[in-house]
Amino acid sequence: HPNPSRLERAPFARAPGAVFVTLRNPDESLRGCIGELAAHRALIDSVRGCAAGAALRDPRFSPVRPDEIAGLHIGISVLMPSTPSDPASVEVGRHGVIIEHGEHRGVLLPEVAVDQGWTREELLAGVCRKAGLPLDAWRDPEAQIRVFETRKYE
Repeated sequence: HPNPSRLERAPFARAPGAVFVTLRNPDESLRGCIGELAAHRALIDSVRGCAAGAALRDPRFSPVRPDEIAGLHIGISVLMPSTPSDPASVEVGRHGVIIEHGEHRGVLLPEVAVDQGWTREELLAGVCRKAGLPLDAWRDPEAQIRVFETRKYE
């Protein structure tokens, strides 16, 4: 941008950051969600890229039309670094969960379990489903579970 805003010039916006951008319709139904697990570019660039991706490239939805934009609710989840975890330590509402098993990987943000009213076990099964794994794959000692927290901005 030729004239960056004060926000774009802020040190935190220029620091590396990983984000997920979630778009919701006026009725709060999901309209798109794209994110990055690793902080490999400036936070402001991650937000821009993920917002465009959520609007235009989420394979679950058709691209957002210009007439929809004004009614969308935009959520930005800034991810804190993930840490290894055992299933018993996963806290619903606090932790987002990443599961990796073989070539499969799934990720769910902390608010998903809260929105769905899930227990810890349902959250773990949900992230397995997202990864294309059997729902109880989280019990396999070969499964790698990582948790992360987010700072959410609406």
